[in-house]
Amino acid sequence: MPMKMTHRTCPICGSSASARVFAAANYDLTKLDAYAFASRKTPEYMHHRLLECAVCDVLYADPVPSAEVLGAAYRQALFDSGVEAGFAARTYARLLPAIEPHIPDQSGVLDIGTGDGAFLAMLLSRGYTGVCGVEPSAAPIAAAAPAIRPLIRHGLFAAEDYTPQSFSLITCLQTLEHLSDPLAICKDIWALLKPGGALLIACHNRRGFTNRLLGKRSPIFDIEHLQLFSPISAKRLMENAGYVNVHTRPYVNQYPFHYWLKLLPLPTKLKPAMIGAAKKIGMGHLPLPMPAGNLGVVGYRHK
Repeated sequence: MPMKMTHRTCPICGSSASARVFAAANYDLTKLDAYAFASRKTPEYMHHRLLECAVCDVLYADPVPSAEVLGAAYRQALFDSGVEAGFAARTYARLLPAIEPHIPDQSGVLDIGTGDGAFLAMLLSRGYTGVCGVEPSAAPIAAAAPAIRPLIRHGLFAAEDYTPQSFSLITCLQTLEHLSDPLAICKDIWALLKPGGALLIACHNRRGFTNRLLGKRSPIFDIEHLQLFSPISAKRLMENAGYVNVHTRPYVNQYPFHYWLKLLPLPTKLKPAMIGAAKKIGMGHLPLPMPAGNLGVVGYRHK
């Protein structure tokens, strides 16, 4: 059954005149399963039609699934990546020391797209208070640790659910690519921050070496991703939303070796065998750091 689609312009500058087709649509809905909109899934290497904005340097999908279609897809998505979520949370925590001296305090943190709340646990361990998350999928919330589960709101992020100027830090980690209006979301987040508060984004860097090396076989080209940023486009997005002192930096991910195998563009029938063999000989669970072409972006609400 076809998805209901809607057209849009560049999600950063609103222009369409400066866009060129980067890649034609490449997806087969019959090949999507219950993990298609789950975090850290096995890539299908499918994507919507992608346009490249010459003004903002962002790749964006047009047309995109309607809000109703996306909401239903994320609500129903399954979850089986708790181990990988823990690794990711530790990676994101390493971005915090550069931010902490500049935010008002460590009281009030919201993590948008929090999954099973692994990053919420990292925040609590660093002394943050008033920690909470929001997650559209029921499955990761059910998998959350009992002490973390009550901190997670089930649903899509909506600014009206929170008190304006009540957060010192809001995080959106590998989530912004999935949202159809990232500029509006960043503006909504700005209104929730205390003066001097920060928004921390983690996203794929389409200009990163690994992603340029793999080309359209990179797992960042995915049916879930409605836009893909570069350092230029991520900075422009934040500045257009009103943030100051915007900085971008690459970071190194660390995941078990079997997860890196899952991401590689290997033949579909070969991949499970290779992952199974790696686990059998003891290499599969070996933590392996890798510059996977990801980007940390931070911006502040003016004091």
